[in-house]
Amino acid sequence: MTRTTGLKILALDASTEALSVALIDTAADHDFEHFEIAPQQHARRLLPQAQELLGRAELTLADLDGFAFGRGPGAFTGLRIAAGLVQGLAGGAGKPVVPVSTLAALASRCQLDPAIDHVRVVQDARMGEVYTADFRRGPDGAPEPLGPERVICPEALDTEFETRDCVRAGNGWAVMATARGVDADTLTPVEHWPHALDIARLAEPVLARGEAGTAAEALPVYVRDDVARKPGGR
Repeated sequence: MTRTTGLKILALDASTEALSVALIDTAADHDFEHFEIAPQQHARRLLPQAQELLGRAELTLADLDGFAFGRGPGAFTGLRIAAGLVQGLAGGAGKPVVPVSTLAALASRCQLDPAIDHVRVVQDARMGEVYTADFRRGPDGAPEPLGPERVICPEALDTEFETRDCVRAGNGWAVMATARGVDADTLTPVEHWPHALDIARLAEPVLARGEAGTAAEALPVYVRDDVARKPGGR
């Protein structure tokens, strides 16, 4: 992706077991990121990690041009934590927010390899289902979705897109292997987790075009809206 000059963006992701915070400063060409697998630690540790990155970059919230966050799909609690934190920070600083698809962020990380074009992302949605979407490299280098994000039973995901030039991403491929009755090693993903750094980079052009939303519009996208419904329902 072509980078935009002069933007400072703080990004958060809590959509999975991973805890990820990133700060990019395109004017200084500096990127900072904290990433770790930290289940159930997001509420306690996201804000301190964000403060740490701002300190390393010698920036304050007022210096930022905007915020970004992984808006889903993903873990309900984690999505609410990230959205709520961004709403508070952006609202207090009077800055815009860019919600970014966690599935697109995973595809983008794969496409850092210029040889990778097509990516199928599958994330474990629990309740016997997966979140999934297919992407190709768009004209601007960013992942371009080839259809809607879906939550489906693993058995319902066709294999037509999984050609030789397609790579797998996401933490749901072990679920797919079980559903297909194959060894998990045959469906090994290139990347397992979304990263806030990729979320920040995907937010750059949106922010540069003036298309970011307000803090109040920083809402999660669950894809599965009814957590209590029968698994596999449509």
